[in-house]
Amino acid sequence: MRQVTATGQTVEDAVRSALEQLNTSRDQVNVEVIDEGKKGFFGVFGAKKAIVKVMMVAAKEEPVETAPEQAKDPDEPQVDSLEIDDHTSSENESENKSLKMEEAIEATKEYLEQIGQQMGAPIQVSYKKKSKEIIFELEGDKIALLIGKRGQTLNALQSLAQLVINQDGRQYLTAIVDAEGYRERRKETLSGLAGRLADKAVRTKTEIALESMPSYERKIIHAALQHNKQVSTYSDGSEPHRHVVIKPE
Repeated sequence: MRQVTATGQTVEDAVRSALEQLNTSRDQVNVEVIDEGKKGFFGVFGAKKAIVKVMMVAAKEEPVETAPEQAKDPDEPQVDSLEIDDHTSSENESENKSLKMEEAIEATKEYLEQIGQQMGAPIQVSYKKKSKEIIFELEGDKIALLIGKRGQTLNALQSLAQLVINQDGRQYLTAIVDAEGYRERRKETLSGLAGRLADKAVRTKTEIALESMPSYERKIIHAALQHNKQVSTYSDGSEPHRHVVIKPE
């Protein structure tokens, strides 16, 4: 069984680091939290790294038991009660999951609004769903305070939102926290930066290490250069100092 022990600023960061190392997804592993760490103030000051052990799990086929067939009255209408029960159970399970998701989303929305209030920057929070990705949009008169320098405060809020939305452990959702279209502007900035640094790496024939970034920003760099045949990219370092390296081919 493949397994890795990883660290991160939060449990979620540590899990993401482990998933990158194993090159797999969250539903293919078991996660054992060794140390939840300490978030500090908004995950920045006085933080202690979280430690997790992530293990690959193999899919197992459950044995199927065949019930003995009972005698049936030929004059009695035949109804497949098992099929009806299974259908009803499936519907109930789906409704419960949907309800749990809505509760988790609402709890996260209220949590973000409370943080904005406590920071002296009242906000309104709306959200939209893309499968299991939930995008929270922040609006307010002092929104720049919640974005911070290079989005550091917004990233800290996103890490906290990720913990809140998955706190019951029954399902895994990805929380994205955005404000005034910052994420899209940041994506364009990082994509442009990736192109310029790739040209520099080719021109100088040296590897170029970028600044430390959260995993979803590193993915933007990787995606921006995945079709560039002159360079390759890989992530190096440990959270929260993990970064992308651009290597000339």
